[in-house]
Amino acid sequence: MNIKSNAAVSLKKIVKIFKTGNETVNILNEADFEIKKGDTVAITGESGTGKSTLLHIMGTLLKPDLGNIEYFGQSDVYSLSDENLARFRNKNIGFVFQFHYLLNEFSCLENAAMPLLIRKENKNTAFKIAKDYLCEMGLEGRLNFKPYMLSGGEQQRAAIARALVCSPEVILMDEPTGNLDPRHAGKLHEIIIGLNKKHGKTLAIVTHDGNFSAMMSRKIKISGGSIEEIKL
Repeated sequence: MNIKSNAAVSLKKIVKIFKTGNETVNILNEADFEIKKGDTVAITGESGTGKSTLLHIMGTLLKPDLGNIEYFGQSDVYSLSDENLARFRNKNIGFVFQFHYLLNEFSCLENAAMPLLIRKENKNTAFKIAKDYLCEMGLEGRLNFKPYMLSGGEQQRAAIARALVCSPEVILMDEPTGNLDPRHAGKLHEIIIGLNKKHGKTLAIVTHDGNFSAMMSRKIKISGGSIEEIKL
């Protein structure tokens, strides 16, 4: 896909409704939002307002009821077939969640290489790329460790390496340091912001951590179904 726009992600009149019994909740109501290439965006707000829902819609993991999502100025990604959408996601979007979702039966190196192996890259090439990112994350001594042998911070660093191996321009994170103590969270905050400074990655991160959100260039919250920019 050719990049023709300074916008990395554009949400246009996004509607998302959840129904629970007789109750209807309008999480997003014709919400508009744009993230430019190179932005670092903190998605903040109270629990239950739709922060993770917004992130999942942006990441093409959850389809909106109405509206379009464009990447790099191209047409609505949800117009793609399921197979092409999965291929687009694998190539262009990296994910890091609050829980690392590493597979315990595979080594740290194998876990990090998994997106490339799924894409049917050469195994040696995939492992080399994964190793380079794991070493950048300070995990050169943990390559053959299984996830259960790693600390919480090491597990999240391995998950970040996995998100980077396909060289996505956009990285989405959902409370990536929510399960860590303040000291280890602070170290990981620096690593994450470094993805933008060193690699130019566009970051959108759900976080409750005020210190972390203050490190980013933009801050938004969801209120009344709309996405509001908070002046820093």
